[in-house]
Amino acid sequence: MGAVDKKSVLVVVRRSPYGSSLARASLDVALAAAAFEQPLRLLFMGDGVLQLLAKQESEAIGVKNIGRLLTSLPLYDIERVYVDAAAATRYGIDLSNAPVTTQALDGPGIHQLMTDCDHVLGF
Repeated sequence: MGAVDKKSVLVVVRRSPYGSSLARASLDVALAAAAFEQPLRLLFMGDGVLQLLAKQESEAIGVKNIGRLLTSLPLYDIERVYVDAAAATRYGIDLSNAPVTTQALDGPGIHQLMTDCDHVLGF
């Protein structure tokens, strides 16, 4: 048997952190792919950038804090985390306070990232 080529996966997160279960599902998929040692990248776009807000208070609405989950991404070797710069600016998000280190991308950078990956999963 020959070696299996690993395909790169990009998980695109477009959902706000607590409006639906898709926000949490996107992170669960990313963690599962990383557990199977797939080259993984994570991109926060649109409302998804709201997951990067520091000090999220979710206990009041009875759900687990997604920010805490984001801090564990490096433990799963998920170190390529990107954010739509325009969306972060629109929502006034200070990326230096995000729960995980990110790299901001403009429109052409996002297009190139999507082109470079073998599989793109959108949530």
